[in-house]
Parts: sequence; C-alpha cells; structure tokens
Amino acid sequence: MQDLNEILDQIPIRHDVFSYIMFLGITIGFLLGFVILLRSYKKNIAFRFLALFLIIQGTITLDNFLCYTGLMKYTIGFNDSSEPLVLILGPSIYLFVYTLLKRKRIALKHSGLHLIPAILYGISQLQYYLQSDSIKLNAYLNAYFPKLKTASVPDNIDYSYLLIKDEFRWLILASFTIYILLSFRILYFYLRKQNTSLSRKTIHNKYSFTRNLVISFLIVFIIIFSIYLNYEDDSGDHYITVFVNFTVIIIALIMVSESRFFENTWIAEKYETSSFKDQKISIEEIKEFIEKDKFYLQSSASLKKLSEELNSSSNYISQVINTSTGLNFNDFINQYRIETSKLRLTDPNYSHLTIEAIGNSVGFNSKSTFYNSFRKHVAMSPKAFVTLKKAT
Repeated sequence: MQDLNEILDQIPIRHDVFSYIMFLGITIGFLLGFVILLRSYKKNIAFRFLALFLIIQGTITLDNFLCYTGLMKYTIGFNDSSEPLVLILGPSIYLFVYTLLKRKRIALKHSGLHLIPAILYGISQLQYYLQSDSIKLNAYLNAYFPKLKTASVPDNIDYSYLLIKDEFRWLILASFTIYILLSFRILYFYLRKQNTSLSRKTIHNKYSFTRNLVISFLIVFIIIFSIYLNYEDDSGDHYITVFVNFTVIIIALIMVSESRFFENTWIAEKYETSSFKDQKISIEEIKEFIEKDKFYLQSSASLKKLSEELNSSSNYISQVINTSTGLNFNDFINQYRIETSKLRLTDPNYSHLTIEAIGNSVGFNSKSTFYNSFRKHVAMSPKAFVTLKKAT
C-alpha cells in the first residue's frame, strides 16, 4: 500500500486550456442533458435520445478530464470505467435522427438492440474492473505518464481481457462508421420525401440541425482516426474530447437561441411590441373559429391565413397553439382533418370516393401527405382503418 501511495503522489496535477474546455463541456453536457429530460414532452422520444447522448458524453468527458489532469489518482478504481459508454454514442445520435425525422416511435426492444455491443464489451472487461487498484494504476500510468514508476503486482495476473481491450479503438471506429452511414441514410430519404404540408422553416430547422449534428459526428470520426494513427493508448484522447465538447457547446447555444425565453412576447404581458397589443387570443377562440367555419377543410389553410382571419400575428398564433397543445400549426390542423376523414371513410354517403379523394376533401393536397399524416395520428393507414371498421 505504501508503494502504491508513493506512486500516486508522483502523479502531477495539470490545468491548461484543454482541461478548462473539458470541464466546461462536462458542465454543459450534464446540465443540458438533464434539462432536456425534464422539460421535453414525454412523447418526444427524439430529444430524450439527444439527452442520453449529452449525459453519456458528459460522463465520458469526466473520465477523460480526470485522466488528463492527473486527478484520476484520487479515483484510480474508476480508471477506464466509462469505456463501454463510448459504444452508445453512435446509437444515441442515430436514434435521435431516426425518431426526429421519421416521426416514428421506436420500441424499447428495438432500441435496446443497439446497446448490445456496449453490454458485451462491458462483460468482456469485468475481469479488469475487478482487478486491484495497482493494476488499474499501471494501466493509467502506461497511457498518460509512461516515464513514472509503476506499481508492483503479482506475477500470476491474468491479462486475457487485454485481447479485446487493445482493439477497443477499432471497435469505436466501426461503431461510428455504421451509425454515421445509417444517419446519413435517414437524412437522404428525409430530404427526398419531405412532407409538403410542413412549413419550410420547420423542414429547414429539423433537417439542418440533424444534418449538422451528423456532420459533426463525421468530423469526430475523422479526428479519432487521425489521433489513433498518431498516438498510442489514450494519450491523445484530450484532442478528441475537446472537439466533442465544442459540439456540445454549439448544441447548447443553438437550443438557447431557439428558446422563447428571450422573445419579448414571452416576457411582455400584452405583447407591447406587436400591433395587436390590445388583443389576446386563447386556444379556445382559435378552436372555435377553426371548427365553426371548418377552416381546416381548406387546402389553402395556412398559419398566415389563420392569423389574418383572427386579426393577429402569425408568431403569436403559433405560440398560443404550441404552448397550449404541444403541437405545431400543421399537426394541429391535421388533427381536425384526420378526424373528419375517419368519419368520411366509413360514411356511406362518401363511398363513391376513393381514399385519395377523401383525403383531398378534408384539405390534403396529395395522397402521400394524407397517408403520412393518417399514420402519424391513427397509427395505421387509411386502408387498414377502413378494413378494421368493416370487420367490426
């Protein structure tokens, strides 16, 4: 024990620009991740995967921070404990892109499949995790302080776990390659088949945010590959960590800039900067107008047109709908259209119309738009819905 303590005392503590950036990334990653978990809607699975990525990244960065600064000597028993989590970064980004752009819920058993590599690697390293602090200290010193004296260990130690541990960096690259390709595939098909009923701003924001995130992930892959070619063990990990932390910081800045917290309409009680400052419109009034005049049946129905009819601003109407229902304007209107289409699909008076014609009659401009929206709100196709109703 005395030998171990003497070696630990030799490890220097270093603080520089890399350590400060890592510490900032840890703080923002954990803070942003937990805020997203607490504030996102329960049905918004996509951002829960983003929160998972941020929290896991914060944990990995904390491990790297302790190693790089030398503070790991105070928690040497946890050295390399975050390694399996690295294999969850790729799946969490992919699942975020998949659920956000495809607007589909993913079953727990299906998302759990992506955790198998991390679980298997963790199991393969149980032998290392159960080793003494002397073994873990030597592993740490060999990676970060190779010139320092190592601790004495018994001669009969089984190092068979190193067979997989030594190849871990290539497992990371393989994982990143697979999930980068899968993410770009989702982006490609989303761009080709984007829903024409969505506003251009919505398409731009969702697509550009996810695209930039995946591109950042690709750059991380390139940096990791170059670091692995030039550094042995973990001695170059701080370069990778710093870039990933810059990505986390940028995500935080984007989310803050998109927040309504800084909008004057959020702060002001009567929207004093608006020309409609003397008027307040509730969600009940919006619903009453839409239902009374069947505004949603118009194929030309738009947020701008609704705001003009209500003599208000588009931003204000959008905010009222979003904060009251959790939906954007298109989903809000489409709810009415889908409910009407469900009635008409089973109404004998409309039996002479095709499914596409019924979709057009409730305001949808195309068959694909109608089918996509119907599946989203009813969890089945219009044809399947008709078949089900006929059977019952």
